[in-house]
Amino acid sequence: MKVNINWTRVVYILGVIALCICAIDPMEGSIGILIGSILVALSSFLTKDRHSKIFMYSALAIIVGVFFLWLFSWLGGIGERSQYSKWWIITMLPYPAGWLTIIIVLIIRIFKKPIQQDIS
Repeated sequence: MKVNINWTRVVYILGVIALCICAIDPMEGSIGILIGSILVALSSFLTKDRHSKIFMYSALAIIVGVFFLWLFSWLGGIGERSQYSKWWIITMLPYPAGWLTIIIVLIIRIFKKPIQQDIS
């Protein structure tokens, strides 16, 4: 017996799980959130979902924010004891903004039912 697996659905669900579980620790879980956002964006792009552009731009924002998060962590941090001022934290803001955007869209998708067309 052959089982037909909808791989885009599996990728979408894995991405949502990664986005939710890795949010427990935003610094250490940032790589998981990054991977989860890319999986959600990829699956929505492949299925031509109406929210695919939002997911792709949010994943891009998360990529930028996580890059700067890890870069400044590697450079020794931000603040008074570092050579970088606190204003450099602005470069990391796309990370939580992208994550929050994806979560809000996912919550809206749960409560908003798709429009059913009349067959007549």
